[in-house]
Amino acid sequence: MDEKIFHLINEQWTNPIFDLFMPTISYSDIWTPFFIIAAIAFLIFGGFRGRAFVFCTILALALSNAAVDPLKHAVERPRPKQVQTVRMIELEKTRPKFLSIFKKPIIRLSTEAERARSGASFPSGHTNNNTVIALCCTIFYRRWGKLYWIIAAAVAYSRIYLGAHWPSDVFATVFLATGETLLILALCELVWQKIVSRRLPEIVARHPRLISSPAS
Repeated sequence: MDEKIFHLINEQWTNPIFDLFMPTISYSDIWTPFFIIAAIAFLIFGGFRGRAFVFCTILALALSNAAVDPLKHAVERPRPKQVQTVRMIELEKTRPKFLSIFKKPIIRLSTEAERARSGASFPSGHTNNNTVIALCCTIFYRRWGKLYWIIAAAVAYSRIYLGAHWPSDVFATVFLATGETLLILALCELVWQKIVSRRLPEIVARHPRLISSPAS
C-alpha cells in the first residue's frame, strides 16, 4: 500500500502547477530569510508571548533535529530513489534563490548514480521541522496558528511528490515530531514554573505561564 500510494502521488497525480509549487514550497533556502524576518518581528513586536513563542519554537526545532540523523542511521530505510527509478523535479539555480520560482522546473528520472548520494528516508527532516512549527503556532496562537498546518501539510505532501520519501515516512514523522514537541514544551513550562520562578520571581509574577494562548 505504501509503495502504491507513493507511485500515485509521484507519477500519476501530477500537473504543471504542482511541478512548480511542490519543489518551491519544499526548497527551504527560499523561505529561510522569511522565517528569520518573522522571528525578529515576533521578538520586537510580539511582547512576552511572541518572545516565548520564538524561544520555544527554536528550542523544539533544535532538539527534534538533533534526533533526526541518529534515527536515520538507526532505521536506515532507503529512500524511494535508492531502490527504484522515480520522477524527480529540480528548480533552476538562481541568485537570489527565490527567483528560481519564476523559472521552468527541471523534470527528470532518478539515475543509478544518485542511489548512494542521499541519506536514509526516515524520518523526514522537512516534515519534522514544519510539524514542530505548526504545533508551536497552534499552542501559542490557537485560531491563527492553526493556519500553519496548511503549509506543513503541503510540505509533507511535497516530499512524496518529489520522490524524496515514502508516505509512511511522512505520516510517522508527523506523529514523532508532535510527541517530541509536546514533551519539549512541557519541559519548558516546568522549568519556567519550578526554576525560573525562583530566580526571577518578578517576571514570573507578571507572566505566571510561559506557554499560554489567547482565547480561541
